[in-house]
Amino acid sequence: MDTKSFQEKLIQAAQHLKRHDPILAPLIELYGTAGFVPHTNYYQALVDSIIGQQLSVKAARSIRARFYALFQETDTPSPQEILTKTVEELRAVGFSNAKARYVRDLAEHVIDGRLKLGRFDELSNEEIINELTSVKGVGEWTAHMFMMFTLGRLDILPVGDLGIKNGVKKVYGLDEPPNADKIREIALKNNWHPYESVASWYMWESLDNAPK
Repeated sequence: MDTKSFQEKLIQAAQHLKRHDPILAPLIELYGTAGFVPHTNYYQALVDSIIGQQLSVKAARSIRARFYALFQETDTPSPQEILTKTVEELRAVGFSNAKARYVRDLAEHVIDGRLKLGRFDELSNEEIINELTSVKGVGEWTAHMFMMFTLGRLDILPVGDLGIKNGVKKVYGLDEPPNADKIREIALKNNWHPYESVASWYMWESLDNAPK
């Protein structure tokens, strides 16, 4: 999908949510059209997601730069290149032991075809989650973020995300952060489908910490 077509879908999503959710409508007026654009560099997005786990943006950027430099690259090294480096060599540029193993496992999945990145556009959300979570270190949260911000899937509800929980608590005046079932209940009641990803983006924006 080209950028213009995707932008039109985001506008449609905002209009739908404004019509159906009077609590969300003021946020849409305040923040405008949702601001994310999908891309097709799926492999790079997954490598970056592993690098960035539980790190600040600044720390992740620093480790990513050292990671590229290890391969004398300015962009993401290929899966084959990654497997030329040992866990110890990856740890030397700032990876934890676990992340070094995760990124090597991702490379192995891509090389041997267990992770069919070229077919993702044809797969359902559930099928993509199943494929991604077969990679060590990639859980449901990472899969949700990948489907939203890389694939541009507009109907993803990341119920396990702390920001979503806090955003829903704030916007809908709850006494405590909601559990997954409560978030699904609110989404259903307020007709977020088929634009749950976009509604989630506004939840993050309400906290001024939308994922970038």
